[in-house]
Amino acid sequence: MEMSGQDSESALREFIEHRMGQELEGEKYAQADHKYFSDILRGVVARQDEIDGALARATGKTWSFDRIDTTMRAILRAGSYELIANLTVPVRVIVHEYLSVASAFYAEKSDDIVFLSGILFQIARQQRPDELGTLSPAGT
Repeated sequence: MEMSGQDSESALREFIEHRMGQELEGEKYAQADHKYFSDILRGVVARQDEIDGALARATGKTWSFDRIDTTMRAILRAGSYELIANLTVPVRVIVHEYLSVASAFYAEKSDDIVFLSGILFQIARQQRPDELGTLSPAGT
């Protein structure tokens, strides 16, 4: 949405109708649960101020959230939304899934992946302190 300037419903329709399960530029996009994807996208939009506040706290005062590239910001927002709102899914599962998503855009052992893992665990510590007990970024 940020990159294309589309509103959330237009972006949602584009992904469902033209990307999920389709082949584009030689790349086969995986099929996805449309309802789950829609819930995440709409949830991020509805709670973006809350999510961005949590991300600002997690990234620290010395790191500007605006400095994070657009793709990473989108992944962080979606992962944070799930950590905040989807309490039926364990932290470890959410972090693992978003690390998998990020690996499609960034090298698997890159600083970006380490950054994402650290921030998502910070959000989890803020939102689900009881669940984290012994989990750490290295434990993913």
